[in-house]
Amino acid sequence: MQQYITHFALVVRDYDEAIAFYTQKLNFRLLEDTVLSETKRWVLVAPPGAKECSILLAKAATEEQISRIGNQTGGRVFLFLNTDDIWRDYEAMSAKNIKFIRTPQTEAYGIVAVFEDLYGNLWDLIQQESKFTSQ
Repeated sequence: MQQYITHFALVVRDYDEAIAFYTQKLNFRLLEDTVLSETKRWVLVAPPGAKECSILLAKAATEEQISRIGNQTGGRVFLFLNTDDIWRDYEAMSAKNIKFIRTPQTEAYGIVAVFEDLYGNLWDLIQQESKFTSQ
């Protein structure tokens, strides 16, 4: 049996502002932007090099969904972005005014920094030690 995650939903306030953030600030690729109705679109973004999993940008449609924008995990780190060069990405993201909550620090598993997306969701930017990466 083979299974893998293809997409996960990230609740956003507005499709276009979220697309702009992910493509212009984080250099993600816009994989798809399909209009489904007057109020709903199928918008997929992924970091460069991603092969299987992408983010479905899902516009909040109810008050409950709106209340979750930027806090989908109760303040915990929500997303993990691996990189092959944390210092390159940290400097590039800082130059684009990405807010870092924690600057790069060495941990047992590699080097990690914590940043916020445009809504306040927390992300780990990680350069893993080779012993922790799967080949």
